[in-house]
Amino acid sequence: MSFIQIQNLLKRFGKVVAVDHIWLEIEKGEIITLLGPSGCGKTTTLRCIAGLERPDEGDVVIDGRPMFSKGFVPPAKRGIGMVFQNYAVWPHMRVFDNVAYGLKLARLPKKEIRKRVQKTLELVGLKGLENRYPTQLSGGQQQRVALARALTRNPKVLLLDEPLSNLDAKLREKMRFEIKSLVKRMGITAVYVTHDQAEAMVISDRVAVMNQGKIVQVGSAEEIYHRPATKFVADFIGVTNFISGRVAEVDADRAEAVLEADFGRVRCKVLVPESAIQGRQATAFVRPEDVEVRERSAGGENLFRGTVLHRVYLGNILYLFVKLGDTSLRVQARATMPYREDDEIHVYLDPYRTIIIQD
Repeated sequence: MSFIQIQNLLKRFGKVVAVDHIWLEIEKGEIITLLGPSGCGKTTTLRCIAGLERPDEGDVVIDGRPMFSKGFVPPAKRGIGMVFQNYAVWPHMRVFDNVAYGLKLARLPKKEIRKRVQKTLELVGLKGLENRYPTQLSGGQQQRVALARALTRNPKVLLLDEPLSNLDAKLREKMRFEIKSLVKRMGITAVYVTHDQAEAMVISDRVAVMNQGKIVQVGSAEEIYHRPATKFVADFIGVTNFISGRVAEVDADRAEAVLEADFGRVRCKVLVPESAIQGRQATAFVRPEDVEVRERSAGGENLFRGTVLHRVYLGNILYLFVKLGDTSLRVQARATMPYREDDEIHVYLDPYRTIIIQD
């Protein structure tokens, strides 16, 4: 049995359906991220797990114990720790007292409290800062205080609601790895909420992509990036080029099809048979790194001549926006390539990475 089960969860706010009958199973020791745009229902789902919201239907089961259907289990008795977006540290308390707050409420002996707090502060890299106030700490240190407070009670489940969104870009990147490493070392089951797809891909064992209150795909970072289930997932995860056209040919044995676009015939991979039916309109996607720039035409399938509309130099890579007919493709090229705007170039679309997708 999975350690956390979200069963047919429904939550409304008035006429707005925030969470729409979702199902999700989370294994013990797994880090799973609820990823999606603002308003997709990810934070509401997290709050239902925490017991801060009561669903209209469905249940949450933690370690075999229903949280709603057999009587409401209050947050303090769920064995969870929670880290909020705004840290929620007490400004009038020193670091030690912030971290010890929950243990004092639980009326643990002072000796046990001191032992646990010191151990947790050392674990999160705050040893020696016990007597500082939050205003004397950096943003990253305040985040560690919030994390230490959540961990010091040895929770079964750690819930994190966009905990890095208030940090600058470099510190955010560093903290991603620190949180993942810490949670894995402690063997805690964690549910992480973010709208930042890079953050989700770094931290998670699996990602649950949400849209309009529903979970639209669950999988590893590689799965949702290379094999998105819908056009929404392909568009939301990473940078994507979309090519529209009509399905001219289908080779069911090889799971391939030819898409007749405005700039030519494109051979594509088909992951879902229903997404490529001969004669129908369809959409294919291809990542910028899967479009190859060639200096001259060598002929063959999936090779097209286009014009460079824009050139963006990013140091290690070069982004070219290439016009093919009425379609504009973003192409990731080597930074040393000499192309300029208005140059004519040839691009090759890898047929195994150009995939017809469900709209």
